[in-house]
Amino acid sequence: MKVLLTTTSFQDTPGVHQDLLYSQGFEIDTLRGPILEAELLPIIQNYDAVICGDDEYTAAVIKKGVQGKLKYLCKYGVGLDRIDLKAAKEYNVPVTNCPAVNQISVSEHVLALLFTYEKNIHVQHNSVQSGSWKRWVGNEIEGKTIGIIGLGAVGKELAKKSSALGMKVLGFDLYKDEAFLSKYDEVTFVDSLDLIFEQADVISLHLPHTPKTENLISREVIFNKLKRNPILINTARGMLVDSVALIEGLKGNKIRAYLTDVLAHEPMLDSEVLRGVDNIVITPHVGSRTYQSVQRQGSMAVNNLLNLIKIES
Repeated sequence: MKVLLTTTSFQDTPGVHQDLLYSQGFEIDTLRGPILEAELLPIIQNYDAVICGDDEYTAAVIKKGVQGKLKYLCKYGVGLDRIDLKAAKEYNVPVTNCPAVNQISVSEHVLALLFTYEKNIHVQHNSVQSGSWKRWVGNEIEGKTIGIIGLGAVGKELAKKSSALGMKVLGFDLYKDEAFLSKYDEVTFVDSLDLIFEQADVISLHLPHTPKTENLISREVIFNKLKRNPILINTARGMLVDSVALIEGLKGNKIRAYLTDVLAHEPMLDSEVLRGVDNIVITPHVGSRTYQSVQRQGSMAVNNLLNLIKIES
């Protein structure tokens, strides 16, 4: 069996996940993703399976793949928005992902971004490295209200951690998980996004990218619904935010800061409009890139592939 491995986290992090994959006797090729449609089309038909990151598996790529050897797509990670699931179903290519394995790492990254900004860690570090001893005044997060949009695995973990730090927690989701809310009654569930836009000092996004969530943080939201000049944190998908409107909102004091681990185009383009803007902190999609999370996700992705093979054998 010939397998294409494109996720860089998997490749760059030694551990049990690599041991598991390379002990199977597969012929394994590696590319450093995310891989675009144009790069996949000439090669995809050569592989029985792919362990992928955020590569571009369009209908054309999947069709070309099944005309050759392609049988399985195994996503390393949770989000499936870069895979045409309708086409995968049409061509009988099973798709797996790795839910509920990265919530600790990503929720910690949200808080790391928040602490970095509120305590001025990034600017203080750069200042000291340049020989300065200028000291900025920071802010405490205790007592602040965080609005979490999307109470999936990451959102729930962030809710627990934020509450433990003394923050008031508002959570929104299309599905109300009564069992979770009854266990963690310090989390206030709201059935309207407007309540989060009106009441939150910090807003954290934890939604997939779909046609309905694209530009969820829109010009209308930024200029007409945000009431408390919040910090906006995004560790989900860059397309959830209208970047141009966001910059205008920062300049117009509608948003205090934008702290993001994701961009609309990754890797970052030379023309990225968010780069170099005051009060924007960008990390290169590393929220789940911890040794612990990579090994959990990697092992699950490989086991997902092994289970698919077992089902068909």
